[in-house]
Amino acid sequence: MTILPHPDAAALVRSLNGEIGFVVATEEALSRTDLRPLATWVQAQPAWSDLPFVILTAHGGGPERNPEATRMSELLGNVTFLERPFHPTTFVSVARTAIRGRSRQFEAKARIEELRDNEEKLRHLNETLEERVAQRTGALNAAHKTVLQEMTQRQRAEDQLRQSQKMEAIGQITGGVAHDFNNLLLAVLANLDLLRHRVAAADAEAMQMIEGAVQAANRGTSLTQRLLAFGRRQTLRVEPTDLLGLVSGMMGLIERSLGSGCELELKLRPGLPRAMVDANQLELALLNLLVNARDAMPDGGTVTVELAQCVAADEGDLVAGDYLCLSVTDTGHGMDAQTLRRAVDPFFSTKEPGKGTGLGLSMIDGLAKQLHGRLSLTSQPGRGTRAELWLPASRAAGAPAAEPPLSPPVPAAPVTQLAVLFVEDDVLIAMATSSMLKKLGHRVTEARSGQQALAAIEKGTHFDLMITDYSMPKMTGMQLAEAVRRLRPTLPIVLATGYAELPSEATLDLPRLDKPYMLKELAAMIGSVVRPKTG
Repeated sequence: MTILPHPDAAALVRSLNGEIGFVVATEEALSRTDLRPLATWVQAQPAWSDLPFVILTAHGGGPERNPEATRMSELLGNVTFLERPFHPTTFVSVARTAIRGRSRQFEAKARIEELRDNEEKLRHLNETLEERVAQRTGALNAAHKTVLQEMTQRQRAEDQLRQSQKMEAIGQITGGVAHDFNNLLLAVLANLDLLRHRVAAADAEAMQMIEGAVQAANRGTSLTQRLLAFGRRQTLRVEPTDLLGLVSGMMGLIERSLGSGCELELKLRPGLPRAMVDANQLELALLNLLVNARDAMPDGGTVTVELAQCVAADEGDLVAGDYLCLSVTDTGHGMDAQTLRRAVDPFFSTKEPGKGTGLGLSMIDGLAKQLHGRLSLTSQPGRGTRAELWLPASRAAGAPAAEPPLSPPVPAAPVTQLAVLFVEDDVLIAMATSSMLKKLGHRVTEARSGQQALAAIEKGTHFDLMITDYSMPKMTGMQLAEAVRRLRPTLPIVLATGYAELPSEATLDLPRLDKPYMLKELAAMIGSVVRPKTG
């Protein structure tokens, strides 16, 4: 506790502040001065403050007998009178009482200030409540939008995955169906071919019926090729190809396909690198796109064929590198978004019944993917459609290596009678092919499995040629060929297959006879792999 002495009331007033504990003054000091400044300070105290005054009076100078003491009490408020002489213990007791009262006032001050601070904070919170609510609402809206975007992306990814799985399953099914259908067509075409040679040329009506059946079977062959292309299971002869020369060489066919009602516009850049494609399959794909463009413009219009070089980043379905972009654009009726999404689905068609199989774009999409490229479609209703085929350039990273031609070359000189081991698990195909081989003058030994054929070889039976189906249970044609090569290294072997999915570990590069084949294809293949006997 600090004691501050003052000579008079004026000095006391100048030193008063809210930190003073209590004031001790003598009656004589206060009675000889103007108390109005002191009374003014007392009246101006804050609500929590009531400064204690201890007035030392003469004996008998209390308020009950001293008018001046009464005036001081009225002016100063919280006054305690202590008559002199007094015992020190009495003064200490009075002082402690005053200090305790003043301490409670200081506590009240602290509580009041705390309440004021809380009120200020509450006022500030109330003033900024709307702003904070707006900010929080904005943050919640942003979080909600992000969650919706993530849900949309996840839904889109799940839809794409389901679509990919569905297309892969359909591809596997169609590939298997096409393979089995090729086997059936082989039996039909082979027997028709044999029948054609048995029927007399003079029987025009019978020959006409046979030719009609052959044409229908050939249409089935074309359908299986589309199915295999969609399932990415067809055999491709991939080699560097000049697309400018390919398109230029097709001009007559393109103009006939479009007809007189369509105007053809060409934008073909010269000097472009070659593309890694199967030329025959690409020609079919281009013609299919052109026919689709023509059918989309029943009242005529313009078809634009464009060839340009493009560069792709690593986009998931395309490996980064150089590509050739072959596009066909029409000014037809176009497609809406829903139709565009289904355009490459198998058997989906916007054409009238009987005017399309719904496999054209599916085949082109499968071909593009098998070539490590892409088919891209854009369309707007009433403004036409643009189809782009992205095909890897010959120097593009990840382009498939060129494969040797798999079709039989021009047959060599006719061979004499051969001993042929024919391996086929399908009875109908075995019967038809055996008949064709005998028609060609060869001796045929049939085997229904790879194990049965291998047993015939191991017995030492002489054969000039082995023709084996690729897809057989327990032992494939490639596995059989590898085993025969170890026993008879010089024996010519031909692999007959409806589609080629040879294992990557296969070490043999065998000539392949594509199913369905007829008499002339079979004869050409035999002539190309077996040298004619001399002597």
